[in-house]
Amino acid sequence: MTSPLIIGVRHHSPACARLVAARIRERKPAYVLIEGPADFNARIDELYLPHRLPLAIYSYLSSTSAQRGSWSPFAEHSPEWQALVAAREVGARALFIDLPAWHDALGDLPNRYADTADASDEALSEAYASALAEQLGIEGRDSLWDHLFESAAEAGEGADEDLSAHLTQYFEHLRNDDPGSPGNRAREDMMARWIAWAMARKDGAVVVICGGYHAPALARLWTEVAIDGFARDATGLLPPATPQPEGAAGKASGQGPDPQELLRFGSYLVPYSYKRLDAFSGYASGMSSPAWYQWVWELGASGAGACALQQVLGRLRAKKLPASTADFIAVHARAKGLALLRGHRTALRTDWLDAIAGALLKDAQEAALPWSYRGPLRPGTDPILVEVMDVLAGQAAGKLAPGTPQPPLVASVHAQLQALGLSLDGEFNLDLLKPEDRERSRALHRLSLLGLPGVERVQGPRLALSGERRESWKLRSSIEQTAALIEAGAYGASLEDAARARLEEELRAAHGRLDVLTRGLNRAAFAGLSAVAARLLDELRAAIAHEPAFEAIGAALAVLHPLLRHGQLLGTADAPVLCAVIEAAFDRALWLFEAPVVIATAEALAHIRAVASLRDVGQNESVGDHAGDAAILAIEPQRLLAVLARKARDAAADPLSRGAAIGALYTLDSDNSQRELTEALQLLGTLAPARLGDALSGLVALAREALAHEPAFIAGLDALVQALDQDEFVLAMPAIRGAFSWLPPRERGALARQVLRLHKAEHLSQRALTQALALPAETLAQNQLLERRCRERLARFGLGSGA
Repeated sequence: MTSPLIIGVRHHSPACARLVAARIRERKPAYVLIEGPADFNARIDELYLPHRLPLAIYSYLSSTSAQRGSWSPFAEHSPEWQALVAAREVGARALFIDLPAWHDALGDLPNRYADTADASDEALSEAYASALAEQLGIEGRDSLWDHLFESAAEAGEGADEDLSAHLTQYFEHLRNDDPGSPGNRAREDMMARWIAWAMARKDGAVVVICGGYHAPALARLWTEVAIDGFARDATGLLPPATPQPEGAAGKASGQGPDPQELLRFGSYLVPYSYKRLDAFSGYASGMSSPAWYQWVWELGASGAGACALQQVLGRLRAKKLPASTADFIAVHARAKGLALLRGHRTALRTDWLDAIAGALLKDAQEAALPWSYRGPLRPGTDPILVEVMDVLAGQAAGKLAPGTPQPPLVASVHAQLQALGLSLDGEFNLDLLKPEDRERSRALHRLSLLGLPGVERVQGPRLALSGERRESWKLRSSIEQTAALIEAGAYGASLEDAARARLEEELRAAHGRLDVLTRGLNRAAFAGLSAVAARLLDELRAAIAHEPAFEAIGAALAVLHPLLRHGQLLGTADAPVLCAVIEAAFDRALWLFEAPVVIATAEALAHIRAVASLRDVGQNESVGDHAGDAAILAIEPQRLLAVLARKARDAAADPLSRGAAIGALYTLDSDNSQRELTEALQLLGTLAPARLGDALSGLVALAREALAHEPAFIAGLDALVQALDQDEFVLAMPAIRGAFSWLPPRERGALARQVLRLHKAEHLSQRALTQALALPAETLAQNQLLERRCRERLARFGLGSGA
């Protein structure tokens, strides 16, 4: 053979899979070269273990500063899989020839075999496919492919030759003169070197299986490769060298560019599922209806239609959706009619789907038909179509053969969970005051950080190390969980290392956002990842210095301060660093709080909580760490008292801030509590009725334990309310009611009893106060008439429904 046979394919196409298998069995080549990760060649025999498909090669690169992963999935009807099967049958050597999946050239391609992977960034090829579909009156690239090739694949004798010619013509027009993106050019250079190497070996015929977009370029590029550049040994030319990640060689020799840079890379087989392959539901997918194409592979297009119709009928009836026998007779007739109209030898996927929509949907649709676009199902999709697309996606899930190599993390996780009395399938109720349960909690939080499906914390404290003792978890094992655990092996060999690397990756993506960094520190505390927490502190200090929002600083203090007071997250040497971060946050919060700003309603709760955080730090400026040494916060509580006092007296400040400031003073400055009480009542007395409740919210939120039981405050507030006229009371009442929502029910009841005593009505029971008023029927009728007139008037001005 003077030239290789280069077969351009569409990934996961049954027609292409049949063609590939037939050509390999016919040619009996020495080499079958397949678009796939070349770094997996040393372990390619793992693919021939007795797995249950679908499965995927997961390739990864993980370092201190970057994380990248990519899948190369195989279904039975994938051309690449059939190439592997047929190569072994004829004794050919099967090799992957593409760049490793972690390479920069594939950096934005999480699924090597996604249907649109080869052309998603190539404008000319997209334009050609769209123009051809429009000319043929076909909607969507999937329907175009089925019309041109899946239908033709069943044409009978000579079909392979016709299909091969048509594929070649289609892919030549698809590529045209487009040079391709830099990533695709780098991949094609690598694949061309492999083809040139196999041809130069002169061991026999060479068959190449690649994405159709690459085929025209590879037919030209392999002839331009200089054979003299290949290394040799006693057996002849050596295969092209597989690229190594930058720094990998240095890692091997101990002389890397950055000795602190951890570098891990490699590949493992993972179980896959049709759900992950499906473009409408799976992540990194790009393929439509994998179950349908498996039926086409097994039964042909006509058999696939009968199977789909039967399963759709069963699903709709199980879901109590319209699915009568007459309906499905109509679907069958429509599908056959559409196939004839469109020139198909048998009804194809889109024919059946259009027939189902036409026969079963009775109303106009809010969303486009799912098979007319790519991506997740859109809101408003009819429930019938949701179920139909789920049937065509399929439920099949892969399973790895026993003994398939797995990353060390998998065995490490199972061993650690077993030692702790846990498993990946079960429900666990923990008492965090018990040392053994704290260890279990840390392990479960580390699993959660890895993002494993089926790991759910049902109940537990919001803040780590808060002193709350109850935590509940529910774990459910699944094929997705197994795959995700294998994929998480890219982050490290142990659960602690992997969880730390995964959290650090999330924090790098935060780009210094204070809220994300603070949440990260809290999650690190839950998981017992002290190394992450220590590195976070410097980033937190920088983020605090640039944070413009008082509420954001307060939210950070609400996490940082309890960690210092109660936690054992940091060692003795690191506690001063956390102190310094809290001090920096405290200083900036004071500076931001003093400015007179208007508090938006949406920010009111966050503002109150931020003032509470300041108060809490001021109350506990000296705390003891777990080693018994004193960790002193140098925050000068007198500065806080001075700022609060100025805010309380600042007439330009928002009433909510002023009320919160007085409430904080009342709590902190017990020696002057009567003065703060007087100022509180004076403030409330000077405010407009509509803002009275805002100031009261700040007061009650910051000093509810004291003020709710202070007779002088209750009497003064009652006098203010009594002085309001009816219109003023209507304006003030909603905010006052909101202010007292800060009180728990028991404390609200105690407050109500004190008010009753003020009005000499303590003999009235709570039931008497809340029961319906007994009014004459005439009075009720008059009130209803007034209410109706009021609503009508509001409606005339566009302020009500008029109902």
